[in-house]
Amino acid sequence: MSILSDARSWLSNLLMPRTCPICGETIPVDGPPICSLCEMLAPLTNFHLVEQNPMVTQFWGLMPLHHASAMVWYIHGSGWQRAIHDIKYHRCFHLARELGEWWAVQLGQSEFYRDIDAIVPVPLHWRRRLSRTYNQSEYLADGLSKGLGVSVIRNAVRRSRYNTSQTFHSATERWDNVEGIFRVTRPELLCGKHLLLVDDVFTTGATIISMGNAILAAAKDVTLSVATLSVSKSRFDKIR
Repeated sequence: MSILSDARSWLSNLLMPRTCPICGETIPVDGPPICSLCEMLAPLTNFHLVEQNPMVTQFWGLMPLHHASAMVWYIHGSGWQRAIHDIKYHRCFHLARELGEWWAVQLGQSEFYRDIDAIVPVPLHWRRRLSRTYNQSEYLADGLSKGLGVSVIRNAVRRSRYNTSQTFHSATERWDNVEGIFRVTRPELLCGKHLLLVDDVFTTGATIISMGNAILAAAKDVTLSVATLSVSKSRFDKIR
């Protein structure tokens, strides 16, 4: 059985070589999602290990929060930026799921995420879901779910209003753009739980704060934590 498995892996590597999404080097089909060098050099924030990290402070006075962290820095022009862009716009949902699993290993080292009950990905409006055909945050959540051993709740929160992409708005405009856009449709699925809200990129936090406050207003005895795949380094450089 082991020989057959090894032969299958060898054949897959030969016929359908897999490349590291960060640097483009060939990697084993059945190995980690990125090469060993890019894993070693990954721009990890390590926010998941720090109680009052710079991301947590962005929520002060805006949303009650247990903890918040991002796995890597979003650095313009880097291989990580390209990988995240591929996840968001180029249907690389398999990469989103694999990075979610890798990310779960990081969160598993943290005391702040040991009592998570369920994961809630930030939903897309149906119009954007129709045009993009998938929600990258759901695939990230699936990977995290597998790694952390908790369920994903997909149908408890929805976007009740279509809004333009946050990418094209200033920091101030982002808050106006997401005001009141989320509606909790199944509060009974959320009550009494420690929920991990998941998104791909954290910039101002406007979207995830709008969603979190909608949940807190509709569901009783909820604790919220936040985890994003990346966080904008340029924004935090300005804050510092």
